[in-house]
Amino acid sequence: MKEFQCGSLVPGCQWHTRHEDEAEIMRRAAEHMRETHGETIIRETMIEAIRSRIEKVRSAA
Repeated sequence: MKEFQCGSLVPGCQWHTRHEDEAEIMRRAAEHMRETHGETIIRETMIEAIRSRIEKVRSAA
């Protein structure tokens, strides 16, 4: 399982998403950036910034 915390990119934002597939996390994060943060164009630099902040989630066993 992988996770993206928006607050790691946009300070103060509490939104996060988890999924096995990094592409799905990227899709959700781009949608969130458009809807919540008003990003009309998701540039390559933004995609790279999101991708670099996706982390593997440790299982709580």
